Amino acid sequence: MEDPLLKFDLASRRQFVQRMAATAFGLNILTTGRSLAEDADVIPTNGPGFGSAKRVIVLQLNGGMSHIDTFDPKKGNGPGRPINTSADFQVTEYLPETAKLANRLCVLRSMTAEVGVHGPAKYVMRTGYAGRGTVLHPNIGAWAQHYLGRSHAQIPSTACINRRSDRGNGFFSSSHAPLAIGEPNAGIGNIEALTGDHLMLRRTQLLNALDSDFRKRYPDKQVHAYNGFYDDAVALMKSSELDAFDLKQESVSVRESYGSSRFGQGCLLARRLVQSGVRFVEVAHEGWDMHKNLEDDIVELTPVFDQAFTALLRDLESQGMLDDTLVVVSTEFGRKPKFDGNGRGHHPVCFSTVLAGAGVKQGYVHGASDDDGGYVDEDEVTIGNFHATIGWAMGLPLSTEAVSPSGRPFTVGDKQKPVMNVFA
Repeated sequence: MEDPLLKFDLASRRQFVQRMAATAFGLNILTTGRSLAEDADVIPTNGPGFGSAKRVIVLQLNGGMSHIDTFDPKKGNGPGRPINTSADFQVTEYLPETAKLANRLCVLRSMTAEVGVHGPAKYVMRTGYAGRGTVLHPNIGAWAQHYLGRSHAQIPSTACINRRSDRGNGFFSSSHAPLAIGEPNAGIGNIEALTGDHLMLRRTQLLNALDSDFRKRYPDKQVHAYNGFYDDAVALMKSSELDAFDLKQESVSVRESYGSSRFGQGCLLARRLVQSGVRFVEVAHEGWDMHKNLEDDIVELTPVFDQAFTALLRDLESQGMLDDTLVVVSTEFGRKPKFDGNGRGHHPVCFSTVLAGAGVKQGYVHGASDDDGGYVDEDEVTIGNFHATIGWAMGLPLSTEAVSPSGRPFTVGDKQKPVMNVFA
């Protein structure tokens, strides 16, 4: 019996299988076209935008932002109407402040992923890799520290805000781990500057004296890494940069411009940290999982994001930092096109992300979804491409491998290429 699938050409068959997998299982089958696979190991080390981002702030919208109800509106396919912006594209009415700054944004409307489950999808988006057994993969901040070294002698090179713990260093040593800040208004918490003959300094000296013989006899990498992590903590406590973590140093008007939410104050703290020498900061924003009551929930959530995001861009610009700071709006996946007046389900095969600053094109849309916003219509961007693009902007050697303790080689973006069209 003749297989009916053989009546389709290669591209049509692949698209058919991709859409069936997405509908049935929430999965996506990656294309095998030349744009993603051919010569993937040959990535140049210079060109437009390379190294333009001296610092990166990632705004991670956890739960799965609905692209259709934010950055990729489809007329008649949701509760929010499309509105014009300062650029040649539309957003929804839920983002009025963002619309005013659209001429500074680069929107990627052709993102696609394979995973539609929260935990694994969040891991993939933060690391560029699916979980593989016992291997923990680093985030981009840890990759940057591995290749570029520390960004500051006393304060961490990476930080994550609105997270109480983090293993973003992956298989790199603990010295590459982000500093986790659970509450922006509290800063680091339970810390005071170490000066003079402080008790903590005396205890540290005693501990070093007791441990010195052990370290000489057992020069283990893990022991060295632990001691380095401890030394970094002490260096931070002795640092003159501790004020960077104190939002009370900002004027009332600046704090109010970001909004009083944890996310808004987290964005302000991110600006203070990158201004003080932290290279990579991630700020988490919860609540975007809108299976039900989408219309009510999005009306409550988007004003928080809209205010904080645009305040961050304006603040960075006024500080003269936007030209070499990359601001990234990221999320786990998108939401399904079908809207029945209630909510939308998980939809990894098509969604949107946003870039701003650091040499990316302004007022630009890369790629497109189809008429319903359900599938990528042109210029597909995978999670690997997305990570490679951020790594490119940071000036990282994308083809250079780092070997995990298990002996497996890895690269930023899993050997996929950066999206060069987003750079001016």
